[in-house]
Amino acid sequence: MTVDLVVRNCTVVTPEGRTSDAGVAVEDGRIVGLARTDRLPEADRVFDAGGHVLVPGIVDCHIHNREPGLEYKEDWESATRAAAAGGVCTVVGMPNTDPIIDRPERLELKFERGEASARVDFQSYAVVTSENLDRIPDLDDAGALGYKIFLGSTVGDVPAPTDGEILEAMELVGETGKRLGFHEENGEIIDHYEAAYRQAGRNEPIDFAHSRPVIAEREAIERMITFAEETGAKIHMYHVSSGSGAEAVARGKARDVDVTAETTPHYLWFTEDVLREKGNVARIQPPIRDAAERERLWAAFEDGAIDCVATDHAPHTDEEKLVDDPFGNTWDAISGFVGLETEVPVMLTFVAEGRLSLEEWVYRHSTRPAQVWGMYPRKGSLQIGTDADFTIVDPDLEWTLEDRHDLHSKNCVTPFEGESFTGKAVATVVRGEVVYEDGEVVGESGFGTRVDVNDD
Repeated sequence: MTVDLVVRNCTVVTPEGRTSDAGVAVEDGRIVGLARTDRLPEADRVFDAGGHVLVPGIVDCHIHNREPGLEYKEDWESATRAAAAGGVCTVVGMPNTDPIIDRPERLELKFERGEASARVDFQSYAVVTSENLDRIPDLDDAGALGYKIFLGSTVGDVPAPTDGEILEAMELVGETGKRLGFHEENGEIIDHYEAAYRQAGRNEPIDFAHSRPVIAEREAIERMITFAEETGAKIHMYHVSSGSGAEAVARGKARDVDVTAETTPHYLWFTEDVLREKGNVARIQPPIRDAAERERLWAAFEDGAIDCVATDHAPHTDEEKLVDDPFGNTWDAISGFVGLETEVPVMLTFVAEGRLSLEEWVYRHSTRPAQVWGMYPRKGSLQIGTDADFTIVDPDLEWTLEDRHDLHSKNCVTPFEGESFTGKAVATVVRGEVVYEDGEVVGESGFGTRVDVNDD
């Protein structure tokens, strides 16, 4: 038997454990065998992993690829080029584009653009507003992975529905069997404090963070959990930034509410001091929190309140981020920064520091996000018959991101510039095709395809 591809000479790691001197066989883009290196079949192509670690392909279920309408910031091609270089095999795009993804034809346009230019596999959420509750079933039919509601002000100024509309949305989304996620900040709280800070002339980057207090996040989480308890909806909390918020998620789980949550590498890595050190480059919403909240977030992460890791990858231009004047008036800056090429190094650094095991990292960064969003086991596993998506990492490589312009996004502002890591993706395989190796993105634009959850 000869197969299309064999990846050999690696340690294979899944949430269940690890196998050394092993490899994987691939035929027609699917896994057909896992075995010790000396028992693998012949192949048209043999990829020697050089003794590195192979894990199920990383899934980033929260990126802003900006297409359609905001391609000057990023597009499917550039975002997935960065994903490939970062070891990420599947990405999910957010709906606050221009126009917003609030109706089937706009979702179909987003998918069409992805099919034309993406280098890794992809999906997209649809947004729920006061204006499109009646379109929720049609968006499901069009293939949306899930749904999102913005509860507080965010990039794109997507208005929040009323509480009554949110309850109705939960019922309607529940009928699709899919999950409804939230940008969980209480809009009235953050709008009040922003206005007060502006009036008082408080315009430092740290003032922006303090104008969006932890209570705004915690209250929103608790309110949505209460609504889900009433409706039976499956809900998700994007980018949980604080231990207080994560503890609220844990309380919801304890009440048997189907609530899942993600956090990001930047909330686990930085404290709000980064805003004092790097200014508006580190401005994001929800904001990066103080050291006490970070440690509580870590405790909740370790206890399982946080299901998965994602980036909230959010490219903006240097001008929008005030890169030339990073401590300029924060109200003139925009929130967000890139993360697709630093997420794996950050998490591997935590592994090197002993904060989590390789197996736990794989679960939080591949298996669990695929489960949360209905893509498992096609994504996030190494089961026979599933997509041959692999992230190959060198967990011992010590390096520093010295120049953000080495990143592959169209815009590349990041507070991780200058940070040092232990670990890095060295190769990325999507459906049996090597799309990144030897420091180069080698996969073709347009190879990536939509993960069709409706037909699985």
